[in-house]
Amino acid sequence: MSKKNSKPARVLVVDDEPHLRELLELTLLKMGLDVELADGVAAAVARLDQGGIDLCLTDMRMQDGNGLDVVRHIDTQGYDIPVAVITAYGSLDNAVEALKAGAFDYLAKPVSLDQLRTLVRSALNLDKPASTARAVPGTDKVFIGESPAIREALALIDKLAKSQAPVYITGESGSGKERAARLIHGKSLRAEQPFVPVNCGAIPENLMESEFFGYKKGAFTGADGERDGFFQAADGGTLFLDEVADLPLAMQVKLLRVIQEKKVRKIGETREEAVDVRIICATHQDLAKCVEEGRFRQDLYYRLNVIELRMPSLRDMRDDIPAIAHGVLARLASQNGMDEPRLSPDALAALTAYDFAGNVRELENILERALALCDGRVIQPDDLQLKRMDAEEMPVDRGEIGLLQDYLDRVEKEAILSALDKTRFNRTQAAKLLGVTFRSLRYRMERLGIN
Repeated sequence: MSKKNSKPARVLVVDDEPHLRELLELTLLKMGLDVELADGVAAAVARLDQGGIDLCLTDMRMQDGNGLDVVRHIDTQGYDIPVAVITAYGSLDNAVEALKAGAFDYLAKPVSLDQLRTLVRSALNLDKPASTARAVPGTDKVFIGESPAIREALALIDKLAKSQAPVYITGESGSGKERAARLIHGKSLRAEQPFVPVNCGAIPENLMESEFFGYKKGAFTGADGERDGFFQAADGGTLFLDEVADLPLAMQVKLLRVIQEKKVRKIGETREEAVDVRIICATHQDLAKCVEEGRFRQDLYYRLNVIELRMPSLRDMRDDIPAIAHGVLARLASQNGMDEPRLSPDALAALTAYDFAGNVRELENILERALALCDGRVIQPDDLQLKRMDAEEMPVDRGEIGLLQDYLDRVEKEAILSALDKTRFNRTQAAKLLGVTFRSLRYRMERLGIN
């Protein structure tokens, strides 16, 4: 049933092949849906303009035009109608072009009826609570700011949430790429289904296939039971591939096939199983440059980079830094059962002028430290510890160029341990020695794992 009213949803099938039209019509009727048929682009456009259509399924190549014409008509007219295209096997470039034009999803010929049913249920939000179609509470507050850069990103996120197209999120480290992926998922029809984040750079190469696709019992030494992989865990929802540029070439081939076929096979299994997973990927690297250098497959790049979402850096939205800092402080203070301190005018000016190499993540780290160092009422510039370090003082082995968090944590831990040693672990005396409050010292010890 349609979520818009109590009547069955109405699907428009557009195809100039009578046999395929009939197959699709019978399948959709068995799902309890109303079906209307159009034998070409002109008939489809005329019917769409009459209204009352909840979903459109269109073939790509027809005698009087192309399925892309249908997709573009729906998009330019502003119709709130998901449209999926049916493309010939081996012509997936057409499907990618359709997704970029605004299509919801695609099916490859010969059409799998199971995949068709899955697509239709997802597009029409069938068999799910009505709340699924709405944004998850609180998702609109994930990003704070009114600058043109963040407004543009949020507008695109709203558009992407209505699609099934793969999304490629770019941006500097700490700019909120995973939060953007979660927001797309949370505003989409998949919101009630799993969101599975995967750091591709953290998985040993010899475990890649088993982690992504799962395995059967006895598939290899140590496989004492059956296990699902990331794709099975994300079935019906979203799989977020962070640092996708770190995938080895052999795994890229397997990932490409899953995206094209929408099926996976566990290690040790002979049969494939269909999966309904939306792919969102991200990396701080230049993926196009990785393709040029031969480190990333070009065909996979074009499958993943259907729509690109660029997350702005804090340098692109300096006017928003006061509001973002206030939001971060409010959250941190609430988590620690404290009243939110205010930022002094000088501290606020220092933050606004600071070049955040680590973006929002670095801002969060700075404010977390300042919350522990301040007097509990006002954060001063000294509490922020924004002084830059000379190049020779920087640690050589750093995970991200420009981020000082790991180094500063080590220095802070050494200072606390030294003070505790001098006072025979009397935390009150150690706090005085360090020039901080007892509460601040206790908080910092908990954060740094000092028992």
